[in-house]
Amino acid sequence: MNIEELLRAEICAVGASLFARGYTVGSAGNISARLEDGWLITPTDACLGRLKPEEIAKVSKDGTWVSGNKPSKTLELHRQVYDRNPSVNGVVHTHSTALVALTLNGVWSNDDILPPLTPYQVMKVGHIPLIAYQRPGSPDVAAQVAQWALRVRGVMLERLGPVVWESSVSKASFALEELEETAKLWMMSNPKPAPLQEHAIEELRSVFSAKW
Repeated sequence: MNIEELLRAEICAVGASLFARGYTVGSAGNISARLEDGWLITPTDACLGRLKPEEIAKVSKDGTWVSGNKPSKTLELHRQVYDRNPSVNGVVHTHSTALVALTLNGVWSNDDILPPLTPYQVMKVGHIPLIAYQRPGSPDVAAQVAQWALRVRGVMLERLGPVVWESSVSKASFALEELEETAKLWMMSNPKPAPLQEHAIEELRSVFSAKW
């Protein structure tokens, strides 16, 4: 298998795993991967649990649809991340329940939707800012995400869900899952737990090069 075939297979495997465990439902969410001559992205209104490698859209570097089914309407958002951060090779977006519920109930802050609660949240996810609600596929949202592409691993779209990017599709999905599980912990806790203390976060920076 060549690199493109491997990436198509990885997108399908990650999509099926996320769908099977309830991180996305119906035809919600999308996944993309960088290629040397553009990128791959899941089709519009496709179920992540039933993706077929040959149906995944291929798009050129200038955003032109090359092959496969029609690309997701969030195409421009993915493109902005790839254009601005050369270290990114995979982007995952879901409508994860706990994270969407968090935006409905009120996030911790607009710059950090969750406080630093667990070491793996700090190490594997980091700061996740809130992007105020606009319709799915809005070019204004893509422009706002572009401003964060080099500074964080992802953003939270109000009422829609997380968009997370990493050096691979699989790593992006791992970070997204960690973020969703942290949201579950926060939502189910009453009273709310205190954030990790600064000395604990500094130790994670020192030992594991955590970016918080």
